[in-house]
Amino acid sequence: MASSLLEAVDIKAPVAVSWALWENVERWPAILSHVKHVQSIDAKTFAWQLSLPGADKAFVAELTEVVPQERIAWRTTEGVHHAGVVTFHRLSDTTSRVTLQIEYDPQGFVEHLGALTNLDSALANYDLGEFQRMAELKARTP
Repeated sequence: MASSLLEAVDIKAPVAVSWALWENVERWPAILSHVKHVQSIDAKTFAWQLSLPGADKAFVAELTEVVPQERIAWRTTEGVHHAGVVTFHRLSDTTSRVTLQIEYDPQGFVEHLGALTNLDSALANYDLGEFQRMAELKARTP
């Protein structure tokens, strides 16, 4: 059975600042605490290493859509099955909303437990909170 996750955060920073932090997939480990390593295979394909409570996971994902300052979408091609999208919304000249949506297929006890206990949602919420702090700091720093 597929699970889904949807989290959003409002940031006191323009879309351009939020986008600049997300646009390089290899920098995502600095944003997402469970992502330990992302390595480029080619311009659209990346090898990922995740570290989750009770399990490490590796997979290959490809970018399926990149619209600058609007959205980045991906899906896995090897390993764990999931797809996701990060969208960027302009709220004003100085504020933006970043939304993270992930659809995945929990495989095994740890993933089912995470889906059942909303651990995934709490982790994403924490990561977006950390991202909010990074983006707001970057927006205030000349």
